[in-house]
Amino acid sequence: MLLDRNGTASDPWTHSDGAAIGNIPLALVPWEALPEALANRAPGQQIGVVVPGSLAIAEVEALLPELALIAVGFPAYSDGRGFSLARRLRRAGFAGRLRASGPLIVDQFAYVLFCGFDEIALPASSAGRQPAEQWQRVLSHVGARYQRGYGDGGNILDQRRAKRLVQAAG
Repeated sequence: MLLDRNGTASDPWTHSDGAAIGNIPLALVPWEALPEALANRAPGQQIGVVVPGSLAIAEVEALLPELALIAVGFPAYSDGRGFSLARRLRRAGFAGRLRASGPLIVDQFAYVLFCGFDEIALPASSAGRQPAEQWQRVLSHVGARYQRGYGDGGNILDQRRAKRLVQAAG
């Protein structure tokens, strides 16, 4: 199941092993096959890559302009390295689609979006336990956060500081 902030979405990307990207307009390849896919890319063809959450930003940073989608793999909901990688990718200037992929849980959805992901691809086992309605409902429950730089509107601490400054000035 593919979810974004608006609900379920269809996935236009075709998974490929990298060698057989042929005429696939939106080809999603594993990290190991990326050099071959980029070398064999047809004019106008867009390439996406599936990377592990443990990937160092330095390994992919030079390739960011070549990629239309980066799917960051989460091996388990308890492995948060993908969140850090998403923030680093956005700070490095990646403006394409950013997808969280793996067995995340509904409680993490708002944080997924705060970190810069556009969407989340869930395995069937996760989607069966927590339907799309639960994922959408949780977004209305999380309105504030303590971390800086995630989402719009600032964090709780910055909002408190701004309020104190207004009170002190008035």
